[in-house]
Amino acid sequence: MIRSLPMLGSTVALVLAAPAFAQDHSTHDMPGMGQPAQTKPAKAPTKPRASQPAPSRPRIKPADARTPAADTMQDMDHSQHGSPASDQQRLSAEPIPAMPGMDHSQHQSGAKPNTPPEMDHSQHQGGAMPDMPGMDRSQNGEASMPAKEMTGTALPAGNAPPPPVPRDHYADRDFPGGEMGRSREAMMKESGGGQFGQLMLNVFEYQAHSGRDGYRWDGEGFYGGDINRLWLKSEGEGEFGRGIDTAEIQALYSHAIDPYFNLQAGVRQDFGRGPDRTYATIGFEGLAPGMFEVEGALFLSNKGDLLGRVEGYYDQRITQRLVLQPRLELNLAAQDVPENDIGSGFVNIELGARLRYEISRQFAPYVGVSYLRKTGDTARLSRLAGEDVHATSVVVGVRFWF
Repeated sequence: MIRSLPMLGSTVALVLAAPAFAQDHSTHDMPGMGQPAQTKPAKAPTKPRASQPAPSRPRIKPADARTPAADTMQDMDHSQHGSPASDQQRLSAEPIPAMPGMDHSQHQSGAKPNTPPEMDHSQHQGGAMPDMPGMDRSQNGEASMPAKEMTGTALPAGNAPPPPVPRDHYADRDFPGGEMGRSREAMMKESGGGQFGQLMLNVFEYQAHSGRDGYRWDGEGFYGGDINRLWLKSEGEGEFGRGIDTAEIQALYSHAIDPYFNLQAGVRQDFGRGPDRTYATIGFEGLAPGMFEVEGALFLSNKGDLLGRVEGYYDQRITQRLVLQPRLELNLAAQDVPENDIGSGFVNIELGARLRYEISRQFAPYVGVSYLRKTGDTARLSRLAGEDVHATSVVVGVRFWF
């Protein structure tokens, strides 16, 4: 009976293990599932027993009323499985099984629980990243990036000399100014300093007003270059049947003082019904801001009389051919000139507006109105002489130049 017990136990183990061999182990080849089983301590050798005669084979006792699956699960090797709690206990009590390819030769078994084994870090670099190109460890053994080159506004303030002062002509920065000035003067004479001239009658009209109708002219002409010119100016008025009342002619030298204004000086000669007078003249003429044509002059006669005049007009283009020209003229005197019916102060003021149609740019007929008012002592002298101190005229004329 005692001999048959080991044989009976082996038979029962084979019967119970048969369902486990029938299970599907196709998924056991997954990564991590092929870990080698833990090495169990070898069983102590059993003392051989004295051989006894084999008894008769007894009948196998039926197994307990348990499901094969339950017995199979109980008899399966669960050494690799376990709950989190049991895993913690086993990890603290047993060494961790080696993973494939891992070298645990440096690990120490039997370490205290929850204490990681001492590892050999002699081959490690402290988790530092590999040096990048250009990094320098020469100072303190720590890697450092090279300093970025400063450019643009990051550059420090320098002590370079300031740039040269701008000049009217760029070439003067590299070449002597005197030589460049003579070169420009020669170039202007050869390429742009031509001589030319113009004659313009801005006012050439018939005046209809109370009493005798009259006429008036105001024109000028010049000849020269861009800088220096010779000017001739003339203006006057009269009545039909009585001849010229007042008239003058001026001969002036004109010099450009900037791109818009000319300085003029010369002589003026009066003629008409009054006494002849000759005047030294100095004045200006140019284009004021806003495109106003302006002109001013002082006249000193051979008798010591000082007169002045300021006038201006503006061409307001309404269409490409229709132009409105308002006009203002103011005369003054520093003293009385009784022989010319002139009193000191403001002599007279004239306001006018003329609308012209430009058949061509050189020839334009016009119509308009003109108002003349004598003021101050001049008006007083006119009243004493029985003359009107103001007059309004309707004018018709032509403006032309060539």
